Amino acid sequence: MMQREISAGVIVYRRDVKGPRFLLLYHGSDYWNFPKGHIEKDPAESGKGETSLEAAFRETTEETGLKPADLKMNRKFKGYERFSFYKGKSRVFKIVIFYLGETKQKQINISDEHEGYGWFYYRDAIRLVKGYRDTAAVLKKAHDFIKLSSKEQHHPAVVDHEPPRPRSESVLKGD
Repeated sequence: MMQREISAGVIVYRRDVKGPRFLLLYHGSDYWNFPKGHIEKDPAESGKGETSLEAAFRETTEETGLKPADLKMNRKFKGYERFSFYKGKSRVFKIVIFYLGETKQKQINISDEHEGYGWFYYRDAIRLVKGYRDTAAVLKKAHDFIKLSSKEQHHPAVVDHEPPRPRSESVLKGD
């Protein structure tokens, strides 16, 4: 029988004059991803535990130092990663539920489980996660959602052009 795991996280971004920058955490070995983690259950309360949104906030705070008050959440967005992997000899089917949160914070305090982080424009972020199909798909969904939301709010009749390729900001431990 296949095990099942459910995790949750936040696709964090901040805006600048050239567009949204997405926060990616560096795990080492060319693996970048969003803040995320397991939804915790409380066995003392008959298996009831935190909601996916509560888990997403908790994990984002643990992994980045960003608190819920630092994030403006867009309740209309939800994205998913679905994949399977092996844990020992057991196959595990995993679902990760992602929410979308905007921050004005530039400085991140990463946890010990990460080696660095970066704020990347979509063009650069998509290259970093291209080896992970579902991560790339959820990033594209978030980017498209932000672009559409921005057009509706600020420029309903303006065509959005891709900005010139700027340098992304990243911070790695030991730099």
